[in-house]
Amino acid sequence: MVHYLLSENDPKATGLTAPYIKLYTAATPNGFKVTILLELLKLDYYVRQIDIMSGECKQDWYLKFNPNGRIPSLTYVDEKGEVTHVNESAAILQFLADKFDKDYKFSFPHGSKEYYEMLEWIYFQMAGLGPMKGQYHWFKYFAPQKDDFAIERYYKETLRLFGVLEERLERNKTGYLVGNHLSLADIVSYPWIDGFKKMPELENYPRLSQWVENIRKIPEVQEAMKVPEPKH
Repeated sequence: MVHYLLSENDPKATGLTAPYIKLYTAATPNGFKVTILLELLKLDYYVRQIDIMSGECKQDWYLKFNPNGRIPSLTYVDEKGEVTHVNESAAILQFLADKFDKDYKFSFPHGSKEYYEMLEWIYFQMAGLGPMKGQYHWFKYFAPQKDDFAIERYYKETLRLFGVLEERLERNKTGYLVGNHLSLADIVSYPWIDGFKKMPELENYPRLSQWVENIRKIPEVQEAMKVPEPKH
């Protein structure tokens, strides 16, 4: 269950008692990855919404524990009060899975074949799908000047990566990217395809489209995609 924090105060002043999870995030695909896993794991967590448009993630207090100045970032305080900061969305997912997914409902045992396949598809998203689709939408929707070459380049590369996912789903034949259940491999890519300026070309990839539809129907995913709630 999510709880919201409005400002950066001492944990005692905001009523937080160890152990607790605090997520610094915004309504972006990288943020949604983490809220999806938190909701699936049915964990209580606190959200500190970060205004990335105003550059809040570049402020000194944030850079002290996230020198890259990006979201999401997670702080975990254990029963003894020991603080662990984890940055980068994939690292946060792996941290949460290692600590809270002891039954491997959304991951796989370390050292198993599926574990390394899961890592492969996590890195595929981090190094390929996210950056390429992100650049496509930057140049198409947000860049201060139009660059047709860049738009076309990243558009084609995004569709090529859609094709890679389509082929993987065909080969695995379970409806998931790895193994026979939803895992971090699926969670990292889903928000980039269904939660960030959906591309109508997705309908040209039937297996990927069905994969999106199946994940979208999961109640915990639906709740996670609302976190953080829009500021008014």
